[in-house]
Amino acid sequence: MSDVKKIATRDSYGNALAELGLENENVVVLDADLAEATKTGTFKKACPERFIDCGIAESNMMGVAAGLAAAGKVPFASSFAMFAAGRAFEQIRNSIGYPHLNVKIGATHAGISVGEDGATHQCNEDIALMRTIPGMVVINPSDDVEARAAVRAAYEHEGPVYMRFGRLAVPVINDTPDYKFELGKGVVLREGKDLTIVATGLPVANCLEVAEKLAEDGIDAKVINIHTIKPLDEELIIKAAKETGKVVTVEEHSVIGGLGSAVCDVLAEKAPTQVLKIGVNDTFGESGPALELLKKYGLDTDGIYEKVKAFVK
Repeated sequence: MSDVKKIATRDSYGNALAELGLENENVVVLDADLAEATKTGTFKKACPERFIDCGIAESNMMGVAAGLAAAGKVPFASSFAMFAAGRAFEQIRNSIGYPHLNVKIGATHAGISVGEDGATHQCNEDIALMRTIPGMVVINPSDDVEARAAVRAAYEHEGPVYMRFGRLAVPVINDTPDYKFELGKGVVLREGKDLTIVATGLPVANCLEVAEKLAEDGIDAKVINIHTIKPLDEELIIKAAKETGKVVTVEEHSVIGGLGSAVCDVLAEKAPTQVLKIGVNDTFGESGPALELLKKYGLDTDGIYEKVKAFVK
């Protein structure tokens, strides 16, 4: 996909926030001294009077966001995923989740594709953490089109939402006339009968390439993009599992507690199916160029292809 337009979803987040802010005066954006990196600086330029820099105090920022939501505003609290989901977990749980306040959390720089920032900043646990909070919606968009749509959907949803964005530019794959974003609904990107690949976020584009390579081997793979991990599109996943008999989940996140776990929870109860989970295997990341890290951890196209092919055989 070298000739395909590539955009980092953190850029999409910043652009969508600015558009949303110009249209809706109740939108307020908070950041923890990372506006240039999270791209909330784009909103700051468009609506400076509704931008609050809370400093390097993520936990406090979530409390401020909770107060704004209680006062009728729609706050978007932004930071790196490691600091938003990790450092501020207690405040998100108790000050936002428990009272079910209308706070939107924009977490950028998720996964090992953060690259040279290393293991301390490469959050591969955030989806697992946010899934456990009752009432929290968890969204992980796959490209620019989906990320922009996710921001608008989060604004329109009443209640807490966690959105996950990446640093690495990824191919734009959803720029089709019939694309529709709906919370809790997966998107079938490719039909197939031999197995189902369920992917989320950054690896979705890779999985489309994997399906093409598998087709050359005579393996017909169905590809489903799950942008909303909670609530999960259980109906679509169960239907696909029954039709194809094998399921592979792919995510730039720990194989513990993320998309793979959510899919297994559903299938174990309602449609027992053989599942292969592809992701970060109970290990920390390391410092290095993003593309090289994705290759080392088996999350590039070739790595995913080899694992899926072995699973099918």
